[in-house]
Amino acid sequence: MFRIIKALNNNSILVLSNETKREYILMGSGIGFGKMPGQQIESMKGAKVYSLVTRKKKQSALKAVNSIDPVYLEISGEIIDLAEEEFSQVNRDILLAMADHIALATKRAKENMQFPNPFTKDIQMLFSREFQVALKGREIIKAKTGYVISDDEAGLIALHIHAGLSDEMVSETLETTRIIEECISIIEEHFQMKIPKDSLAYARMMSHLYYMAARARKEEPLKVDMNDYIYEKYPRTGKAAELVCAHMGKELKKEIRKEEIGFLGIHIQRILSE
Repeated sequence: MFRIIKALNNNSILVLSNETKREYILMGSGIGFGKMPGQQIESMKGAKVYSLVTRKKKQSALKAVNSIDPVYLEISGEIIDLAEEEFSQVNRDILLAMADHIALATKRAKENMQFPNPFTKDIQMLFSREFQVALKGREIIKAKTGYVISDDEAGLIALHIHAGLSDEMVSETLETTRIIEECISIIEEHFQMKIPKDSLAYARMMSHLYYMAARARKEEPLKVDMNDYIYEKYPRTGKAAELVCAHMGKELKKEIRKEEIGFLGIHIQRILSE
């Protein structure tokens, strides 16, 4: 059973669960019509349930919801639906944070303000499926608001979708993307070359660097040790991998296990051999 806190519009209501004592948003066609605060309702057929997580721990869900136009909650809900079609299961706790970002992105589009995201290309490569969902979401935003958000904004929506698929916060994923970009620059400087970003080897190395950072954060060991091979066959590549691992460890404030050097070296050498 739920107690209605507020009908947001005809298609969404804010409720309190009598069992969990937590606030939720229920969304579905026409479910808010005629609903009154304090009314008790059963779970409604066809309604989708979104638990509420706010950016500020002390901020109530009601205050957070009141600060967002319900149309952005609906847009966010529809994008989560698209993500579920692509990935089967998405944590719906991302609803409020995504809606908040979409509201700001639409406001910037309305005011012709640019929000540069230097990591958009990297996000597109690392999270290509999430990015494609975000581009479909851009069409929903256009249909419901009349404004078109940029690829940079879509890239950030992709990170919200990724947050719904993992245990990472958007800020954490963005930090990892920044560190990866810096790691690529270290490799390019070491070999005095520009790495072509349209190659399969580059995409694989980007992915490897991302999961290397994830392993470091979780303190997970790497079962493959290629260090002796790399240092013996390609000492300069081994040195480059060593520099990258040192930089990532410094930025993450985490230990990068020495076994990561050889495995990363294999990916670097593939790029050099192309």
